[in-house]
Amino acid sequence: MEYMLIMTETAPDFAKRNDPNQAPAYFGAWAAYVKAIAESGIMVSGLGLQPPETATTVRIRDGKRVLHDGPYAEAKEMLGGFFVINVPDLDAALEWAARSPSAESGCVEVRPALPPMNP
Repeated sequence: MEYMLIMTETAPDFAKRNDPNQAPAYFGAWAAYVKAIAESGIMVSGLGLQPPETATTVRIRDGKRVLHDGPYAEAKEMLGGFFVINVPDLDAALEWAARSPSAESGCVEVRPALPPMNP
């Protein structure tokens, strides 16, 4: 079964990406996690994301497209990336979520994927 692991990080953890003193350890932890998932054979896909201020939010209001630069709402945690994994059950997905660097100070939401839709 496929599950999405949605990684959120605190603002201080997200800032480690740009701190020359903290970036090597930050990215090293993620590299080890990505390697473990990839080598396990369960990874379907996954990506890290640029900072929230690079986002554009799209909404349709009264039939018109409304764009908003950056995240729409203030949040204590920021979406940092995601993985889609294919594992036997929720317990296995939770085990992989717990191994994520995000789990220590942010959180990892584990959500089952819907089956593909037939057109």
